[in-house]
Amino acid sequence: MTAPLLSSAGERIGEVSLDPAVFGIEPNVPVMHQVVTAQLAAARSGSANTKTRAEVRGGGRKPWRQKGLGRARQGSIRSPQWRGGGVVFGPKPRDYSQRTPKKMKQLALRSALSARAAADAVMVVDGFDWEKPSTRTAARFLATLGVDGKALFVVGRDDSVVILSARNLPTAKVLDGGQLNTYDVLWADVVVFARATLPSAAVATTEGEAS
Repeated sequence: MTAPLLSSAGERIGEVSLDPAVFGIEPNVPVMHQVVTAQLAAARSGSANTKTRAEVRGGGRKPWRQKGLGRARQGSIRSPQWRGGGVVFGPKPRDYSQRTPKKMKQLALRSALSARAAADAVMVVDGFDWEKPSTRTAARFLATLGVDGKALFVVGRDDSVVILSARNLPTAKVLDGGQLNTYDVLWADVVVFARATLPSAAVATTEGEAS
């Protein structure tokens, strides 16, 4: 299995071999779904909060006497049936994160990469030698590739020019090679790797997602 090797201008200069253990497996859709669900759940803040009747201010005095007025008996104006009262079974701060086995995340990532490789949506750049950060340069690069949809750049930590150039493009995302994850691979229509970050079976052992 191969992928086109590109210059920093987006011109094809050859081909590069892809590790079949990473890019050539049968995608496991249920595992990918579970891992992406866990990743999105972990991104939730879980800060929604409502007050119970014990936490609402006021209501310490009985609003009227128990009997003799012909009205329904009430013990507090902060009971749930009152306007401004406490909320029954309302949301409370919680942690939505799910525990996902490491091997499951690895399988999901390899499945996502294999799906993109099977669709000829994986490209490799020999090296990004852009002179200075420029959104126009990044847009021209994608236009040269003929990318109409969303693109994921996977670069090294030292490729700050690429990070600064692509961050203002609404249809592009830039990740460090160590942050490669299932959700972003599936989000993108095309995955563009810097040659130094191209994963192999020996290094595709972690996935940068908090789940």
